[in-house]
Amino acid sequence: MRQIVLDTETTGLDYRLGDRIIEIGCVELLNRKLTGQRFHSYINPEREVEAGAMAVHGLSSEFLQDKPRFGEIVAAFLEFIRGAELVIHNAAFDIGFLNNELALRLQAPLEQACAGIVDTLKMARELHPGRRNSLDALCERYAIDNSGRTLHGALLDAELLAEVYLAMTRGQESLAMELEAAPTAGPQTELPAERPALRVLRACAEEMAEHERMLAEIGKESRGNCVWQGSEA
Repeated sequence: MRQIVLDTETTGLDYRLGDRIIEIGCVELLNRKLTGQRFHSYINPEREVEAGAMAVHGLSSEFLQDKPRFGEIVAAFLEFIRGAELVIHNAAFDIGFLNNELALRLQAPLEQACAGIVDTLKMARELHPGRRNSLDALCERYAIDNSGRTLHGALLDAELLAEVYLAMTRGQESLAMELEAAPTAGPQTELPAERPALRVLRACAEEMAEHERMLAEIGKESRGNCVWQGSEA
């Protein structure tokens, strides 16, 4: 399975207000292993970079003046990602910008070039409800060294996201390996006719109180979206 982990940097937060892409970074995973193949390019956005955005990624309008325009790199970019599944953190943001750049050049949306899109932000929110799920927070949670990330950078962030994605999905990989290794035929192990009665240990009042306190804290941090409270109700 071929996957491309992708990130972009932009002049601002909204392509509908004229913001443009200024950097694309991609790294390749093949059967869940980094291959060392990558695509990276800075891009001249043909407009000024907003001060707020420059504070995040450090890429100035002066630095980008002599870089290629999107139309000059789009063929190589599409060739690199073609047929692969894309892995993106907060995919709606990057896909919106990329499709805007493609539309400005009368080209088909990105979805027609790739095999699918995985949003790791959505995945992280499902795995860790009520917790911070930024790239930095996930690196800390999965013990991935991001000490070199003083500013955002498309290629560095794609490399870190690849490590985060592999860590988040490692259990799925183990399950797939177990299923693949399981014998399809052969003698079946007989189960005992009778099982001993299970001993039930019930929570004490102190443990129940701590449980309720933790649910209340999760509910507060998630603005009322604590799924366990909804289940109990």
